Amino acid sequence: MSLLQRLGFGKGRTENAIRAEQVTALQAALSRCRDVAMHWKHMQRGLIAAVAVLMLVLGFVLGTYREPLKQGMANLLSPLGLADSPRNVEAGYAAFEKGNYEKALEIVRPLAENGDVRAQSLLARMYYRGRAVRQDHVEALKWFRLAADNGDAVAQFNLGVMYSEGQSVPQDNAEAEKWYRLAADQGNPQAQYNLGLWYARGEGGTPDNVRAYMWFNLAAARFPPGDMRGRSLAASSRDAIATNMTSEQIAEAQRLARDWKPK
Repeated sequence: MSLLQRLGFGKGRTENAIRAEQVTALQAALSRCRDVAMHWKHMQRGLIAAVAVLMLVLGFVLGTYREPLKQGMANLLSPLGLADSPRNVEAGYAAFEKGNYEKALEIVRPLAENGDVRAQSLLARMYYRGRAVRQDHVEALKWFRLAADNGDAVAQFNLGVMYSEGQSVPQDNAEAEKWYRLAADQGNPQAQYNLGLWYARGEGGTPDNVRAYMWFNLAAARFPPGDMRGRSLAASSRDAIATNMTSEQIAEAQRLARDWKPK
């Protein structure tokens, strides 16, 4: 045995060489596994794409199920990068604001049916106003309630309006106040304004000017800058009711407004 081997250097070099061979073999095995996995992935993509195309063809033949199948195909292909990204509720709202109600309906209906709360709220508004669908307050009520029960402030406000005016439901001031408050507590300015009116008119039995002033004051501050009509109406309502209040009552209403925090 050489001096280097007795000192351990030769042995170390041999072990290093063995480790290097093992690493090389492992890398080669991993590479083969990766190639197999990529091949299987391509086969999966092809199979899924073929199934999706078949679904679309069947949808055209059957007619009745054309739209659901098209939506299903889009959802199936999207994760594979073989189709456009699924339409989202923001696109539906954008189409609605532009007055493209047919497009908005096409986008939001399947989303609403799949449980998207904001899509449910917008679909309810479309039924309520008769946008791209026949005006139907019963259908609007159904979708508003679904969205409102899941915390959508716009749906809660509109549900309050329907109870306040007795639209497809028995007129119920207490139920109207309940939904107005839920929306107002989230910071919805229109609900805050309507809640101010509710207190000012004494729809709960007795007028409450302090609460009315508080909600009018909050609404005036929370309507967006572009909604000058809403801001002006809330401010003028607040100022009008202040003429029937003492300075102490006004101070209390202002304190309540300052202490208010959205929920």
